[in-house]
Formats: sequence, structure tokens, C-alpha cells
Amino acid sequence: MNEISQLLKKEIILEWRQRYAINGILLQVISSVFVIYLSVKGLNQNTWNGVYWVVMLFISINAIAKSFIGESKGRNMYYHMLVQPQNLLIAKFIYNAFLNIFLSVLCISTFIVLMGNPIQSFKLYLSVTLMGCIGFAATFTLLSAISSKAGNSNLLMPVLSIPIIIPLLLIVIKASKRALDGIDDSFIMKDLGILLVFNILIVALAYILFPSLWKE
Repeated sequence: MNEISQLLKKEIILEWRQRYAINGILLQVISSVFVIYLSVKGLNQNTWNGVYWVVMLFISINAIAKSFIGESKGRNMYYHMLVQPQNLLIAKFIYNAFLNIFLSVLCISTFIVLMGNPIQSFKLYLSVTLMGCIGFAATFTLLSAISSKAGNSNLLMPVLSIPIIIPLLLIVIKASKRALDGIDDSFIMKDLGILLVFNILIVALAYILFPSLWKE
């Protein structure tokens, strides 16, 4: 746990030193929603929900892709000598999950301010968003590690991400649509359970595969 906390602290310090990166992502969130507002201005519930998740998908890819792709070979060699690969993966996953949750809150807030609030069950919608953000963080962190080992990693990341993330995205969109409509909580709880299982499987798969990938 001490090693993970130190690696997590390192991620925060590096992000603070390179504030242009996080500022660029924040600008992307606000500008994307603002352009949608200027283009459409009025969205029904289904479109509001669909557009929100499309924006979150591409913002998450851009925010998390740099997890391993942005690391230099020298720094990776330094990590290789100092830390266990599983601890490095967990630290990056935790950081990316919190970053993704922060971006989702900003995105929802901007959507509500510019295009109104159609959400009937706000608490459940946030719960679905939380589970979706954790799933995005786990999936994209693993894919960033895989892409970093190949040439043209910045191009490979989106190509790998879209097919793999579709099952999670479909579940998240269905569950969040139910929260928008205010459907009985029991139906949404089933979807949240499926999302929880999906996230656990992704994290477990990444935990098992990453050490072999790290040795390459």
C-alpha cells in the first residue's frame, strides 16, 4: 500500500507540473458541450443522454491515453527497477478513475447549465456515471499500456478502444436512460450489478496480464 500511495502521489505531482495537459482536457469538455449547445440547443432525453456519453467516451480516451503512452522509455526502465508492475498499474488506475469522475461531474454540470436537466433520478444517474467512469478508467488504462508497447501508439489507442468499450457503453447508456426516465430502482440496480461485475473482470484481467506486458 505504501508503494501504491507513493506512485499515486507521483502521478498527482506530475499532473500538477504539467497543468497544460489537464487544462487542455477541461477546455475540451467545456468547448465540446458548448459547440453541441450552439448546434442543437434543444435535446430530448434520449439525445441528451446519448450525446453526453459520446462526449465522455472521447474525453476519457484523451485523458487516460497518456497514462503509459506519455511515459518515456527511461522513466519506464526506472519504474521497472523500483516498483512491482501490479502496484504501478493500480496507482495509475486509481488516479485515472478519480480524474474521469471529476471530468464526468464537470461534463454533467455543463450539460445541465447549457441544455437543462432532464434527469428524473439524479442519485441513480450519478451512480451509473460513477460505475461507467471506473469501467472507462480500467479499460483505457490497460489499453494505454498495450498501445505503449507498439509503434504509432497514439493512433493505436483509439483503434483498440472503440470495439472493446462498446459492451460497457451499451450497458451504461441503457442504465442511465432508465435513471433519466425515473424507472423503478430495481431495474437500474440490476444494471449497476452488471457494471460492477464487468469492472471487476476488467481490473482482474489487467492485474493478471500487466506483469507479462511490463516485461516486454
